[in-house]
Amino acid sequence: MDLVWLLFKQVVIMLILVGVGAICYKLKLITKEGRSSLSNLVLYVVNPVLIVVSYQQDFSYHLLKGLGIAFVLSAVGFLIFGAFAYLLIRERHSRSYVTERLNAMYSNCGFMGIPLALALFGTEGVFYVTAVNTAFNLIVWTHGVYSVTNDKSHISVKKIITNPTIVATVLGFLLFLFRIEIPELVYKPCDYIASTVTPLAMIVAGATIAQNNILKAFFNKRIYLVCAIKLIIVPMLLCFLFALLPDINNTAAMTALMCVSCPSATIATMFAIRFDKDANYSAQMFGITTIMSVVTLPLVIGLFLALR
Repeated sequence: MDLVWLLFKQVVIMLILVGVGAICYKLKLITKEGRSSLSNLVLYVVNPVLIVVSYQQDFSYHLLKGLGIAFVLSAVGFLIFGAFAYLLIRERHSRSYVTERLNAMYSNCGFMGIPLALALFGTEGVFYVTAVNTAFNLIVWTHGVYSVTNDKSHISVKKIITNPTIVATVLGFLLFLFRIEIPELVYKPCDYIASTVTPLAMIVAGATIAQNNILKAFFNKRIYLVCAIKLIIVPMLLCFLFALLPDINNTAAMTALMCVSCPSATIATMFAIRFDKDANYSAQMFGITTIMSVVTLPLVIGLFLALR
């Protein structure tokens, strides 16, 4: 149970950092433009650098197998989330059903998953998160885009293969596979950049939440349906499914489980903005699921460990 306590403490720490981001936004120390710039910094520089750094490990078939396990389990997880989202969130019950489904299905596996995996499992955890993010990007830039637009022309293979996370994953994997070590003079600056991922990502999340009335969101019953699917129902089901699998890499399985069980993805709000959906409502769901994950994430991992 030490791992569960560590996860709880780490989520609380991240929530405090979210609060710092929210306060900075309210005090106008971070503007909307500043939040966008910080978000781009995390997405296009910090996360990719951390991914490449995480692949700087001695090659082993154990790690390679774990990478495959994390990819398959996370892909299955996202598909099950999708099935429940479509089953429980019906078009006739809400005008914003598309946005609700996106928030129920997709997790913040990059912004939140990477810092959590780093804190719990070190670079090996981040190593496995790259597989989760690969599955996430493949699904979100195909199904996710189509579900919002209902138009296949918006699906872009180019955006999938040029996504900085995917590019960094491919580069890091090749370095890992061919046992290429980054020179220390280059590795050290990269390591310094990678170490900023948790505070920067959470401050950006806090600034995003602060742009909306979260107190008002707590009185919206529809948000609790999204929270139930995203944080409780499907994660608990996945706990039982993953626990039944024999002889699997526990670290890879827990990383996949934790990442898909993270709060709603920021990309759901980005899609809402881009395709003229209810972006404020999406941001509220992001905020509430992030706050509630302080309790739900440790419970999910605790259940998995008890079942194993």
